Amino acid sequence: MAQSSNQLLQSKKSFFRADQVGSLLRSERVKKARLQRAAGEITAEQLRLIENEEITRIVEKQKEIGLQAVTDGEFRRAWWHFDFLENLDGVEGYDKESGIQFHQTQTKSHSVRIVSKLDFKNHPMLEDYKFLHSIAGEHTAKMTIPSPSMLHFRGEMNKAVYADKEEFFSDLARTYKKAIRAFYDAGCRYLQLDDTSWAYFCSEEERDQIRARGLDPVYLSALYAKTINEAVADRPDDLRITMHICRGNFRSTWISSGGYEPVAETLFEGLNIDGFFLEYDSDRAGGFEPLRFVKRPDLQIVLGLITSKVGELENPDDIKRRIDEASRFVDVNQLSLSPQCGFASTEEGNLLTEEQQWAKLRHVIEIAQDVWK
Repeated sequence: MAQSSNQLLQSKKSFFRADQVGSLLRSERVKKARLQRAAGEITAEQLRLIENEEITRIVEKQKEIGLQAVTDGEFRRAWWHFDFLENLDGVEGYDKESGIQFHQTQTKSHSVRIVSKLDFKNHPMLEDYKFLHSIAGEHTAKMTIPSPSMLHFRGEMNKAVYADKEEFFSDLARTYKKAIRAFYDAGCRYLQLDDTSWAYFCSEEERDQIRARGLDPVYLSALYAKTINEAVADRPDDLRITMHICRGNFRSTWISSGGYEPVAETLFEGLNIDGFFLEYDSDRAGGFEPLRFVKRPDLQIVLGLITSKVGELENPDDIKRRIDEASRFVDVNQLSLSPQCGFASTEEGNLLTEEQQWAKLRHVIEIAQDVWK
């Protein structure tokens, strides 16, 4: 029987029943080396050598426990988003008066701002990916970068550079299109866009804050979707692009609450990507009903049912029951399992040990093996 075009396309893109979002707890050796570099006690080359050795170690650990897609744990980054964004042409990082407010805590102060026209040239994370690719072996090297939405959502705009909003978003999409192509040319076949804006659109409290900035959440979500689609358009057929939608993950705390209903139709029917990592580890995420908008048979939904915020392991039967609940809205063969987020969205990391982190990932793999035999 002849395969459909969707089946042919999907057959070129690997997806995994057990997956991970990407960031891992920074090792003490890496943390110490970063402090030494900041104090001028070691060179940039010495720091990179230490990072290389530690990344090699954690990649081997990911292989050992049974993950098929491996990451560098974002070991070279301080932030999940700012490090990438501030190395785009036309963007610079700077320290703000205050950090990002989470429940009960706040991040250190840092942000990004537009200083000239946007572009993607000679980005240092290309070399970071190439190193990961070189040690991945037969495993899939997964690269994580912030979604294009995050530059607008978190960055400081400059009307002297972009007086016209349409020009800004057009340049943003073009810049990301170049980035996607560059990572592909470096060997990347699995790229993940990380995005917190969609979770904000799901929260009435956060929508009010967006309105207080003079922005319309409905209009903004449509504009972000349009920009993402322009960025991923014409990508190679064998490049898998997914999106992780995050509700905040800093030192085991969070920012936003609310189910996916306000954005589900836009996400699942409107974004031309291959899969979504959805946080479903707490009641703050709501139910699975928004998954009824998943109409494409080639769209993979990765259920983030295992929390990365605490070390205690979930009851496997509870997780299997929730997968079964989700399968009432999406074919079980389109579902996968992962932690709801990474373990260290910033270099500080969540409040659990490295061994607990590996136990969580093993837990994901073992449950997935039981469900999808």
